[in-house]
Amino acid sequence: MNRKPVFLTVKDHSVSGEIFELIQNPTYGYLETTPPPKKEKLQEYYKSEDYISHTDSKRNLFEKVYHWVRVLALKKKVILINSFHLESKNLLDVGCGTGDFLYMAKRNGWTVFGIEPNEKARAIANSKTPNSVFEIEKLFSDLKEASFDVITLWHVLEHLPQLENQIKNFQKLLKPNGVLIIAAPNFKSYDAKYYKEFWAAYDVPRHLWHFNRSSVSSLFSKMKMQVIKIKPMWFDAFYVSLLSEKYKTDKMNVIKGFYIGALSNLKALKTKEASSLIYIIKNI
Repeated sequence: MNRKPVFLTVKDHSVSGEIFELIQNPTYGYLETTPPPKKEKLQEYYKSEDYISHTDSKRNLFEKVYHWVRVLALKKKVILINSFHLESKNLLDVGCGTGDFLYMAKRNGWTVFGIEPNEKARAIANSKTPNSVFEIEKLFSDLKEASFDVITLWHVLEHLPQLENQIKNFQKLLKPNGVLIIAAPNFKSYDAKYYKEFWAAYDVPRHLWHFNRSSVSSLFSKMKMQVIKIKPMWFDAFYVSLLSEKYKTDKMNVIKGFYIGALSNLKALKTKEASSLIYIIKNI
């Protein structure tokens, strides 16, 4: 049996130090982390104080800037979901972390429901929107079909095993005229090409899949869903480039990181290949 060619060899810089290979899926074009982590070991790769989305910590300047930028990004996300003219406002946020997006959406009149597998993050989220955030099993056991007007996955799809089955589940939970919003890193961006194996958004093995514009469109097209709009996430280029500099040089080179982030955004104005992209998806 012929072995698939390796797109890139990448190290887990944040937790284990293990080496993984990225293999390009021949059907859709996304990259697959190989070998994928075993289910019983997967949570071990998330046990790091540096995994900011599972905490509200502000221990240093980097984390303080992260949370400041996150507030701005959250406002943009709420503006986005408010822009859809829907009959009702039922929201499911998958992988909601510490629940800040749910909290802001609820303040804007949305009925919110969150799924978060990390126990610590889930507890923090429920302190902000009580009795709204549950374990991942809730997604498959208790939720009714066609329950939600909007389902969001902010940098979550790349973490989920059994990719096509997950998408089918989201499609069932979505109302016929509902909107699915996916945000994911883009391995075709300038910062990804510049940093190569040091690009922080590969984040193996927590990221099982690595997407670009065409692979997302192809994947969802098979599921009878259509990407109707793609939007850039400009802040991500700076955050990812700063972290990539740390992985590459073993120090936080702020000036170089901001320069590469700005250059990536500048090039994306022409190429449309921003560091991270938001995909707005509807049923065909």
